[in-house]
Amino acid sequence: MQIVTSETESTEFNIRDWLLIALTFCTGAVDAISYFGLGKVFSAFMTGNIVYLGFGIGNFGGVDLAPILCALVFFTIGSYLGTRATLPTAGQGPWPMKVTVTLAVVAVIEAVFWACWVASAGAPTALMINVQISLLSLAMGLQMAAVRSLRVQGVFTTAATFTLLALAGDFAGSRPQAEAPRLAGVLIGLVAGAAAGGLLFMHAIAYAPILPLAVTVLVILGGLALARVQPDNGPLLAR
Repeated sequence: MQIVTSETESTEFNIRDWLLIALTFCTGAVDAISYFGLGKVFSAFMTGNIVYLGFGIGNFGGVDLAPILCALVFFTIGSYLGTRATLPTAGQGPWPMKVTVTLAVVAVIEAVFWACWVASAGAPTALMINVQISLLSLAMGLQMAAVRSLRVQGVFTTAATFTLLALAGDFAGSRPQAEAPRLAGVLIGLVAGAAAGGLLFMHAIAYAPILPLAVTVLVILGGLALARVQPDNGPLLAR
């Protein structure tokens, strides 16, 4: 891979970092909405759902298995479809059009979720909880696959464990310290998104799903702008 050598490329790299942080913010907001509004199940944080699955199998704490299974299945489907749709190609730029198209599908799914949310007044039935968890998990699987296709080290947008490990590695000397601002930004974005989503759920429940949808649309527009600056046939940026 080619190393960033020009001021223009360096600026584009920073723009991409902000887009990744924004997507992680979306993830935090989505998980806050699904956790507080859809039976304490995550739409993006599958590690937590797998632990909950164990609780449900062991019949600990009355965990409902149906929404957990919906989340796991549809996140996996989204990950598969997103990976197929965003397979990296030689000479692609920092933000390929296929990533933007995949995120546009994510935005459509988030809009459908919002419509379902409004129809149920933020208090869905058990059946609608399964439907809505499936929608959000599908969207988060697509988002994660799109981000992974960029091959940005330490950034998953739907999980923080490896990002924390990578950040610690930066300070321990096993990884480039230049990554630290990006990794810290992703972690802060996840926390901020969860806080913002939770606050909206508490104080403006009907509008809570608008937050991740609006930010996803802004990322799509930012990706289109970045692609115009650096077309897909331009050099790859440093990973």
